[in-house]
Amino acid sequence: MSEKKASVWQGFKAFLMRGNVVDLAVAVVIGAAFTNIVNSVVKGIINPLVGAVGTKNLDSYSSCLKGPCTGTGDGATGVRILWGSVLGATLTFVITAAVVYFLMVLPMSKYLAKVEARRKSKEGTQEIIELTELEVLKEIRDLLVAQRGSGHSER
Repeated sequence: MSEKKASVWQGFKAFLMRGNVVDLAVAVVIGAAFTNIVNSVVKGIINPLVGAVGTKNLDSYSSCLKGPCTGTGDGATGVRILWGSVLGATLTFVITAAVVYFLMVLPMSKYLAKVEARRKSKEGTQEIIELTELEVLKEIRDLLVAQRGSGHSER
């Protein structure tokens, strides 16, 4: 039974030490911290801009589908469509997606494209060198064949 516990422990340890698990954990932590930044931008910049037209709280925007719509929370009557909440969540998503794309995805893809271009140029240089070496070896072979052919005719 001790061996079974040891193998389970070893398997668990191997699982945790895999690169994907560690990368995922880092991504979750950074994502959680990034969420606070995005929420602050929405509350501090977007909501006041929307508030210039109406109210600062997007959650207060709603439409009454079946009236009369009175009260809030558990005491509310009628059927309300809370489109302000949807608008706020959509703005948060769009801002998050834009920041992730422009600050993380785009620079990383440009960097990877440069790395790939460097790798391809090095491979191209390597092929030229190999072709040159092959040509030199062919010339050496041809010279050796020519020397042997002329050496046999002299004797």
